[in-house]
Amino acid sequence: MATVTFNEERCKGCGLCVNVCPKKIISLSKEKINAKGYHPAEVIEKEKCIGCAFCATMCPDTVIKVEK
Repeated sequence: MATVTFNEERCKGCGLCVNVCPKKIISLSKEKINAKGYHPAEVIEKEKCIGCAFCATMCPDTVIKVEK
């Protein structure tokens, strides 16, 4: 199983990772707000992640790390 981690404090909530995820398991947090005032992205169903790393490739701020 792949592990996806987000640097939530650097995430600007652009949603590009949400749109590119083939499994649709990434969403912008409704509860969390980072120091910059954005809702950071998060994986909602970690067990469904296939480790494709499309999210990390698409992220303009390199806040996503995918490990297999």
